[in-house]
Amino acid sequence: MGFLTFPLFLFFTVICAERNGPIQTFVIPHSHMDVGWVYTIQVCYYIEQGSMHAYAANVYSSVTEALTQNKQRKFIAVEQEFFRLWWDSVATDKHKKQVRQLLKESRLEFIIGGQVMHDEAVTDLDDEILQLTEGHGFLYETFGVRPRFSWHVDPFGASATTPVLFALAGFHAHLISRIDYDLKDVMQKSKKLQFVWRGSPSLKEQQEIFTHTMDQFSYCTPSHLPFSNSSGFYWNGVALFPDPPKNGIYPNMSLPVTKETLHSYAKTMVQNIQQRAAWFRTNHVLWPWGCDKQFYNSSVQFANMDPLVEYINQNSKEFGVTVQYATLSEYFQAVHQSNLTWEVRGSEDFLPYSTEPFQAWTGFYASRNVLKGIARRASSQLHAAETLFTRYRVSYPDGPVPKEEALQKLKALRWAVSEVQHHDGITGTESPKVSDMYIEHLTQAMMGVEELLAALFLLPQTLGTDLEQHIIVYNPLAWNTTAIINVTVTLPMATVFDDQGQAIPAQTQSSADSNTTYDLFIVVNLGGLQHRKYLIKFSEKPGKEGSSTHHAWVVSFKRLNVSQELKTGRRLLPVLNECYKIMLDQDTNLLHSITDRHEKRTVRMSQDFWEYQVNGNVSAGPISDNYIFSANGSAVRAYKAVKMEIVPGKIVTEIRQYFYREEADEDYTYSVTTRIPQSFPSGRLCYRLEQSYSLGPLVVNTEAVLRIKTSLKNNRTLFTDDNGYQMMKRPSRTFVNDTVARNYYPMVRMAYIEDDSSRLVLLSERAHGASSQSEGELEVMLHRRLWNNQEWTLGYNLTLNDSSVVRPVLWMTLGSLAATSLYQREALELQHRPVVMKEPRTGSPIRPVVLPDNLHLLTLSVPGWFYNSNHTLHLRNMETGTPGSTQPDYDRVLLRIMHLYEKGEDPVLSQPSTINMKEVLRGMGEVRVLEERSLTGTWDISDLQRWKWKASEDPGRGESFNVTISPKEIRTFFVYFKLK
Repeated sequence: MGFLTFPLFLFFTVICAERNGPIQTFVIPHSHMDVGWVYTIQVCYYIEQGSMHAYAANVYSSVTEALTQNKQRKFIAVEQEFFRLWWDSVATDKHKKQVRQLLKESRLEFIIGGQVMHDEAVTDLDDEILQLTEGHGFLYETFGVRPRFSWHVDPFGASATTPVLFALAGFHAHLISRIDYDLKDVMQKSKKLQFVWRGSPSLKEQQEIFTHTMDQFSYCTPSHLPFSNSSGFYWNGVALFPDPPKNGIYPNMSLPVTKETLHSYAKTMVQNIQQRAAWFRTNHVLWPWGCDKQFYNSSVQFANMDPLVEYINQNSKEFGVTVQYATLSEYFQAVHQSNLTWEVRGSEDFLPYSTEPFQAWTGFYASRNVLKGIARRASSQLHAAETLFTRYRVSYPDGPVPKEEALQKLKALRWAVSEVQHHDGITGTESPKVSDMYIEHLTQAMMGVEELLAALFLLPQTLGTDLEQHIIVYNPLAWNTTAIINVTVTLPMATVFDDQGQAIPAQTQSSADSNTTYDLFIVVNLGGLQHRKYLIKFSEKPGKEGSSTHHAWVVSFKRLNVSQELKTGRRLLPVLNECYKIMLDQDTNLLHSITDRHEKRTVRMSQDFWEYQVNGNVSAGPISDNYIFSANGSAVRAYKAVKMEIVPGKIVTEIRQYFYREEADEDYTYSVTTRIPQSFPSGRLCYRLEQSYSLGPLVVNTEAVLRIKTSLKNNRTLFTDDNGYQMMKRPSRTFVNDTVARNYYPMVRMAYIEDDSSRLVLLSERAHGASSQSEGELEVMLHRRLWNNQEWTLGYNLTLNDSSVVRPVLWMTLGSLAATSLYQREALELQHRPVVMKEPRTGSPIRPVVLPDNLHLLTLSVPGWFYNSNHTLHLRNMETGTPGSTQPDYDRVLLRIMHLYEKGEDPVLSQPSTINMKEVLRGMGEVRVLEERSLTGTWDISDLQRWKWKASEDPGRGESFNVTISPKEIRTFFVYFKLK
């Protein structure tokens, strides 16, 4: 995305008196290729009858041809989705041969290597790893190359999780750009744009990585030319969609380099190089040449830059500068060889991100809530299908489900989930047509995987009569679990039997969402990665068979008008389970307090909806948009009346609250349904309050928040997760401008506030923005609807006029710090809830796979890569075209295990955990071979050597099946089973 806003600095020329020799400049040609944003992938990559009409395909064709013509030219390729499309559908045999030769000569270099340049604020750890693995797998099996550097130039802020993942993937160095404008200014002036980042407080130097922060000019070439009205260094102009101009003249083409302009161009470029050199400690300057959608006509680009590079080098003594085309690895190699001692940065991240005093990029944490929800549901479905197919392959290698078809369906969903992690995808900062494209790709791939799940469960076949229904429930996590599932049924009376024929606890009630259906709640007990079958027998009336099923009835309370002057707390209604006493205020129909019955501690608490009403007129002041949240004053109460219903039950009790914008409105704008588990005397389920929300349609230029006010003394300090990997402490900060917006943070899986006695935890199944604006408050932004008259946003249709009704889910837990310590696991249980399938035909019982409470089975899949895991053999197979080297390996299982806890976080759970992989996986089959790999699988861990920027000890790894996993480690393995 090319929306770059920088603070203004006086232009000056730096005299490098203290430098030894000329400044060495590394000109890095690149094209920033958004996988989405304003234009759909189809438009960016439009091909018709063999003719390429859009820039994406032209970039790689023209770059390949231009580099082949001149041995001095180089180029870096970043996002893999467009490259893979080009390679598979456009590249000729000649192009492919040229690409392989350019890679061999190190003149074409793949950087990052993921499918996309993923967002860092609202993406989940699972999906970041997935998209990186997808891209790395393609590059390794196609070319035998393994990226070693990052180029994260456009995500809107930098997470501390990303450098850890890149280190685990084998990267030598990391590159970021978008950080707070005022912080970047300070870092530039103090020459601290480069540092060694220890992103994990538990792993520290074990997974540290050298990090380069781009200066104020970011990844685009400075375009100002003092001698021309045209922009500089963009000689191919701006790409047009979907067809090129017939006359070949593109908008904003730079003035050509000629005898008359050569010296002026050189002087401008050298001045910029000298300016940048003053901000870094070494004698090397990284000079990005490119920007969004550039190099679609590479021959024109290089034909102008070639003489400029030559001229500067010919006059290097006069200019004090040398210039060379370079790849990113060459720049980092030079910096590494400088042998300086670098400042260490701890686990702090660079979130949130602001570009100007009233431009806090915290709005996108909540933009396009529907897309965020679908993306995470797709990810969860993919995880369930991957684990189930892996079990199936090990148990039934010659089973009736075609392995080729199964892998094709899984790959389609891997592609769609990877694609939407793009920094203008899941962020919600894209145009409506691009958002629709992401949703279409996700839903189509999810339908295919739904068919696969049905096939793996041997579906469909109708059993019995209309008064019987068979379901199968699968637990996609490697822990034993007790859960309450909800099955939508059409009859009010039912009895549920498990696979042993025993009647089990269940509850029916009228659905809150439909007048013609009922909710059937069933308590299920499942082993890790295990499925069980259940039989539902319906009846018109309750009878003897119905004695284990409770039918709950709705109790309605009249709608109450709510005002700030209303006296509250006089008539309180208790709703109890074994862990909580929840008090509801009958004067308002709102929550009043929650008492932890085990700790005998009461916390005053209210929960309702508020709105920030924001400006949409650029002439009237700062605006909110897809990216930016700019509060136009304090939030206001979003309703004037509240209606309540309570459904007392023996499995769950439901509290339904409906919020009306105006007293006379027939339809509510907001609602929250709270499900309180019953009959569970202790444990996590007893403390879990599941809340389902409905918000919208909103009024235009409204940002809707859930506000929870408590009596906790949290000092306005919030804790939110970084991508579901680690928790970050967010103390309240005061700014001259925009304090409300700049105290918002991304909440991917969880957020909490606490004091010395209690902790209030919210867990989420999609990303939101979270804040603690006042003492004891936890505020979550759930929905946004915006319009503004800014010319730029109107031109690209980026106004976020989102009229949808959104239905997010949060789980809320309140208790002592010890009672709420399992929030990491709880978040995963929300993300990966049991999968319910209807009408199974047959299926054999399977043994559970169970990990200790502090370990999580992050990945269990059959990736289907072609390559030999022995690097030498893989390269030899590629050279010789050995038969089988292009066939998927269906026997190789990719397995990742993650330690959920930080060092010192919990006296028991923070300890290293040792497991025997043969024993842990015995429920699946007999482990034959175990190979430890890098995060994305392309390196044997014993061969992986990263540059040492600071001295760090190699912890070493054993060769046995016993594996010790320390706090916050992610260990990756290839597993081969003895097939049955």
